[in-house]
Amino acid sequence: MSKKPDPAGLGLRLIAARRLRAVLGGEHFAPLSAAELPDGRDRSLANRLINTALRRQGQINLMIAELLEKGMPAKSGTFEAVLRLSLAQLVFLPDIGAHSALFLAVEATKRDAKARHLSGLMNAVLRRAQANSARYGLLEDDLLLPDTFQRKWEAAYGADAVARFVDGLVDGAPLDLTLKDDDAALVEALGGDRLIADSIRVETRDRPVDALPFYDEGRWWVQDVASALPARLLAAKTGGNVLDLCAAPGGKTAQLSKAGYVVTALDSDGTRLERLQANMARLGYNPTVIEADATSYIAAEPFDGILLDAPCSATGTFRRHPEVLWHRNAADIEGRVKLQQGIFARAVKNLAPGGSLIYCVCSLEPEEGEAIVGWALKAFHNLELHPVAPTELPGLEGAVTSGGLVRTLPSMAPNGVDGGMDGFFVARFRRAS
Repeated sequence: MSKKPDPAGLGLRLIAARRLRAVLGGEHFAPLSAAELPDGRDRSLANRLINTALRRQGQINLMIAELLEKGMPAKSGTFEAVLRLSLAQLVFLPDIGAHSALFLAVEATKRDAKARHLSGLMNAVLRRAQANSARYGLLEDDLLLPDTFQRKWEAAYGADAVARFVDGLVDGAPLDLTLKDDDAALVEALGGDRLIADSIRVETRDRPVDALPFYDEGRWWVQDVASALPARLLAAKTGGNVLDLCAAPGGKTAQLSKAGYVVTALDSDGTRLERLQANMARLGYNPTVIEADATSYIAAEPFDGILLDAPCSATGTFRRHPEVLWHRNAADIEGRVKLQQGIFARAVKNLAPGGSLIYCVCSLEPEEGEAIVGWALKAFHNLELHPVAPTELPGLEGAVTSGGLVRTLPSMAPNGVDGGMDGFFVARFRRAS
């Protein structure tokens, strides 16, 4: 007797559950690829389910606490991931249909040897959730941010800004591109809105990034508008030798190459460097690429400029990586600060007298930004702050602080264009001659 085929939609749900389980366990979220789910419609739906479960995690946490009186069962395989996907569908994606959420959740639970004994519980919990879906859909958006970040960010940036952070978390991030050449016809072909300098925003698209116009010709690369700011602010001498520290996947390397610098790109991750080299080949740039530890690297000759995009908590990227909100804590940030200081100290040793140093992080945490500046100015007497002027960022003047630092927020609208931007911090230094 031939095996009965799987119900429609079960395969993608099993794959989505495995990916969500990995992210809940601490892995970085990356959307499912064509290699993992070849059918474009299945892939789109699976990614939509995962994204919704992650973006709405705070609200779903409350639902689970109410629905599971005894708490999450221990050693239950994909049970939690399937439950979260199903709650996301029932409450926040009603267009998909409630029946499939219940039926496929139970079927997915039965397919997991570690969870199948909980299939009855899954059915009962989701039926209770369905009966309460209208009420759950009205849960406060304040639940979407962990309390620690909510309080901290309101103190630093104000309640109004943080309310718009939540909007960005729910909506996700639009696609920002950096252009290799400023060409109005290219902007029109991509359907983009101009942001700052050579950054544009593609609000809607119906195809993968590599299928957009002129991808193969290497005429642009993906880069959030906030991430594109630091390289533009480097003030090294024309044609000078510059070092891009922690360079992969290469957006800033491409910018520095485009600006005419002789670029060395350094990263400790060989796999990420392979991606950088592939990106540079597509764009037609040829930097020197070095795999090394940024905390111990010593160059044969000092550099005229260094761009340090330091490893950080990445809390500023929550619009595209909502999991960072639930993966970070005070101890984690403290450890990253020590790493940032170690890399910064080595960067100063590799900087020529009179050279320009950019320090930046995609973090909203003052410990990783403003506090690093204070530490650096005390620790290195041969280093001075080189303030950024508001006129250097036309269309984003409000991101420049009175002290000449740059602090972008997800609530900001670059050049008045909706969609927000990553939270970023940038400081520019100069080494004394």
